[in-house]
Amino acid sequence: MSGLGVRLNHISRESSDIRRLANFYQEIFGFEEVESPKFVEFKVIWLRLPSTSLYLHIIERNPNNNLPEAPYSATSPVADTKHLPRGHHLCFSLSNLHSFLHTLKEKGIETFEVSLPDGKVKQVFFFDPDGNGLEVASQEDP
Repeated sequence: MSGLGVRLNHISRESSDIRRLANFYQEIFGFEEVESPKFVEFKVIWLRLPSTSLYLHIIERNPNNNLPEAPYSATSPVADTKHLPRGHHLCFSLSNLHSFLHTLKEKGIETFEVSLPDGKVKQVFFFDPDGNGLEVASQEDP
């Protein structure tokens, strides 16, 4: 199957408050809003990470579907960041983890910090406002 030119196009997240979720990703990660299609059935906000081809599509949640939503919608929600390393999450890499962590703490976002066993990659896990798991990883000197 090699040679197909496969690459990641976008990630989508559904939300009952697409503006709140879009604002979070813009403020925390620096995504920028790009032109979005005007669907009749639902609203969307498309975001792009500057200088990349990574898009994030924030889609208005359909209250009538039965798709699983996020950890907060589980029968017994466990919104504990310590469970995220083995749970569903998106991971972003960045060059200044210390500064980023300071920003999260200023915004009151609860985090769980660990390192890979070799100590070279530091990881920070946290939730977005809809309960989606996130990780930020950085290559740093141990």
